[in-house]
Amino acid sequence: MPRRHHYLIALSLLILVSAAFVYLRRAPQTVAPSLPPHSYSKALRQAHDGLPGAARVLYQQLQRDDITAIRRAALYAELPNYPSPQALKLARHDLENDDPLVRRAAIASVRRLLPAAQRSLVLGPLLDDDEQSVRFAAVDALLGLDPDAIGLYFGPLQSALEQYQQALEQQPEDAGAQVHLARLYLHENDYTQAAQALNRSLEVAPDNLEALATQVRLLERQGQHDASRQVLAKALALRPDSAFLQYELGLWLNRHQQPEYALLALSRAVELEPENPDYRYTLAVTLHALEQVDAAQKQLETLLSRQPANRRARVLLIQYWKETGQLQNVQVLLAELEQQNPDDPLLQQGL
Repeated sequence: MPRRHHYLIALSLLILVSAAFVYLRRAPQTVAPSLPPHSYSKALRQAHDGLPGAARVLYQQLQRDDITAIRRAALYAELPNYPSPQALKLARHDLENDDPLVRRAAIASVRRLLPAAQRSLVLGPLLDDDEQSVRFAAVDALLGLDPDAIGLYFGPLQSALEQYQQALEQQPEDAGAQVHLARLYLHENDYTQAAQALNRSLEVAPDNLEALATQVRLLERQGQHDASRQVLAKALALRPDSAFLQYELGLWLNRHQQPEYALLALSRAVELEPENPDYRYTLAVTLHALEQVDAAQKQLETLLSRQPANRRARVLLIQYWKETGQLQNVQVLLAELEQQNPDDPLLQQGL
């Protein structure tokens, strides 16, 4: 073989060895960092779907300090289905988070985790938060509590409520803001201001269903029951296939001690929007009130088959099955709950 060929072969080998050396030196730097035991997306899906181990991975993600505010807020939307001392500890910690979005999400979570009597002690300090939107979220979470439950925070609540009302008054072209303002006034029994806010909302958006529903409640609070029924009847005549309006009619009939008729409206709402958990839950409660226990249980079973994480429905179905002595079914639900969240307070009660 000519000497020139020997040189070319040697040069090629040298290049290959050099390239391999460089690759081996740089390879460790390009390896992706190890992920947590459960990724964020998997944990969120596990919690949302009520799968075994949901509480553990949800808590695990909330203990991380490397996820964005919007992702953290999404975790708090799932947390109330997994109550425990640890869940409350995590939510309370994030009431002091640097990001207002996270603080608001933690407020909403605590609102559902704690009974009314304990809520003000935890959320009251947020009435003085530096961020306006956080103060207003605290107001929403504390409205409706009696003065004894609010306790020392009665003054700060009234002050923040006035700020909230003033801010919403500055948004007359925002139909949603005006509906919210009307509800704030309704809490204070200020019917005149509530009516004015609703009128502004309906001028901007005549078909705003939330405004119509609030108008119904305003008229009821003023003792104008026939007028409130007429508002609903007129809206339903225009939109008979509105699940929302059928649901509101069912609520109205229940409030006026007409559960037999409410049943028809609520059933229609569920038929029109079968995935809405509130509609099906209220239908189950109404069926139970009419002593149609089997039908009530079936509605809750359907709800849980579609939303296994729905703790409110699970707790109510356990209660209904206990009433009818179906303890084997109770044990199944409790076993599933223990798989989801072994620290759930309900498990301490047993059968």
